[in-house]
Amino acid sequence: MNDLERAGKVGAVLPAVAPGAQSGDPVDREELLRVLVREGEDGAEDVYGRLNSFAELLMRYSAAIREVRTKFEVLNEEFSFRNSRNPIESISSRVKRPLSIVGKLRRRGLPLTVEAIEQNLDDVAGVRVICSFIDDIYAVAEMFARQDDVTVLEVKDYIRKPKQNGYRSYHMIVQIPVFFSDGKRPMRVEIQLRTVAMDFWASLEHQMKYKKDSADRPEISAELRSCAETIAATDARMLGIRKRIEKLEMEREDGGAGGQR
Repeated sequence: MNDLERAGKVGAVLPAVAPGAQSGDPVDREELLRVLVREGEDGAEDVYGRLNSFAELLMRYSAAIREVRTKFEVLNEEFSFRNSRNPIESISSRVKRPLSIVGKLRRRGLPLTVEAIEQNLDDVAGVRVICSFIDDIYAVAEMFARQDDVTVLEVKDYIRKPKQNGYRSYHMIVQIPVFFSDGKRPMRVEIQLRTVAMDFWASLEHQMKYKKDSADRPEISAELRSCAETIAATDARMLGIRKRIEKLEMEREDGGAGGQR
């Protein structure tokens, strides 16, 4: 059996969907094999080992995602118990597709190796946390960051300082320990926290970016920014309404307690 045949056997056991990825996000195994052969310095002779290492790396990032998701799920459950509401609406995650990883390494002039990926790419594993309100984002992020096994490497607050196109979200690059059979490994995960409204805008804007010839027109960009501002204002109004309701509830409870004295 030659190296390409052995590589095909490894490729055959790679999942149809990358570990931790969302459904409908297929891994093009044949293209990945071709890329690995083309990128190999000595042709195809090391394809089997490289593909096997690549698959193991995806597995490790998938495990890191499960650790992070569990932390947020526990925080959400505890917050619900103490405050009678859930700050987190949903959690989604993905491991970056192999071809996207290869493309990013190429653009940076880096070799296609496990070491280059681990040392230079922070967004291979991604978790997105959708919160109900803006203040929930900061509360959840703070509770998460306080955990003693979480190391926050970088924070980008695109809520207080939105991107030029109107994008709003709270980004964290974190490192957490993940325990495998061969020992503990520090793994990096990118976390995005945003409200339902922010996610609505970001999802539609992302779809329209693929219509690049039209989406890049100044009037379209201006309209998208205007929509982002409107959505941000709605987010702020909804938070204000919630706080007013909470204040009224507290006053009602205080009044009821006073009447019982």
